[in-house]
Parts: sequence; structure tokens; C-alpha cells
Amino acid sequence: MNMQNAFQNLNWLAIIVAAVSAFVLGALWYSPLLFVKRWKKESGVTDEMVKNTNMVQLFGLSFLLSLIASFFLAMFIGAKAGAGFGAMAGFMAGLGWVFTFMGISYLFERKSLVHFLINSLYSIVSLTIMGLIIGAWQ
Repeated sequence: MNMQNAFQNLNWLAIIVAAVSAFVLGALWYSPLLFVKRWKKESGVTDEMVKNTNMVQLFGLSFLLSLIASFFLAMFIGAKAGAGFGAMAGFMAGLGWVFTFMGISYLFERKSLVHFLINSLYSIVSLTIMGLIIGAWQ
């Protein structure tokens, strides 16, 4: 299959919805309901730093990065894969690539295990959900 056909076979609505799912999961994951207090402690992010952040820029760039990740995951999954394969591909990408390479960075940066798990598990869960959406809609 050539690149033009690969782009044409993508379900762009699925890519966008998958990106939104990662964005929504991130809002929940890093909220008071789940891990924001522990994440702030482990990462060194303070309330003052949050107050001085351009939230439009932060969330805009976060969504753009989620969209890019969703696009590449869709390219990896391919057409007519199905929800099960999509979810497994997302999980494997999260565990096999993100978790491992993030782990290497955390080892050299001497970051805590808790900080690593909060961030890396978000990636695994997010990519699994994104893959499920993309696979189901392709």
C-alpha cells in the first residue's frame, strides 16, 4: 500500500475522537480525583507554577500532541483492524515503547518510581483507549 492510500484509509473522525479521549483521560488522571497531589509532590510542580502557566497554550499543545500520537497510532494499526487489535496495539505501544523509554529517562534523571508510574501508566491506559477507538472505527 502506498502512502496516499494509507492516508485515505484513515478514519479521521476516529483519530480526533481518540485524541480527545487522551485529553479527557489526562484531565481525570491529573485531577484531584486521582493523582494530582502526588504528581505535584513527585514532579516538583507548585501551585504558583500552575498559576503562572498559560493554560490555553498548555492545553492547546497537549491536545496537538495527543492528535499527533493518535495519527501515528492509526497509521500503525492500519485499516480494518478491529477494536481488540487496536486496543492491544495501543497497549503494546504504551508498554513496549513509552514505558520502557520513559523508564530509561527516569533512571538517569533519578526520578521517583511513583512519578514514573503515574506518568507512564497514563500513557499505557491512554494509548490502549486510543487504540480501541481507532481499531473499532477503522
